[in-house]
Amino acid sequence: MIAAFGVEKVWLAIGFLGQALFSARFLVQWIASERARKSIIPHAFWLFSVCGGATLLAYAIYKKDPVFITGQAAGLLIYSRNIYFILRERRLQKDGPMGVE
Repeated sequence: MIAAFGVEKVWLAIGFLGQALFSARFLVQWIASERARKSIIPHAFWLFSVCGGATLLAYAIYKKDPVFITGQAAGLLIYSRNIYFILRERRLQKDGPMGVE
């Protein structure tokens, strides 16, 4: 199926999908801030950042673009670190600071 459609077109679609996911994070943040009536960054913002960033990184690797690869890889580190903090906070709230309720 991919051969019939063309590898370049498939990768172009992957690139656009990644950009759409990455851009959706701003829509999520805007809606959450409007609902809260203050500026906030919801967890979904970081999830869209990782999904979009990873997809764009795959596209950048396929295109062999070192600038694009470096930018997306660096961003993924930051997004992943924020997700780590979110998961750690959830675990601490569930288990208590020492892992004991």
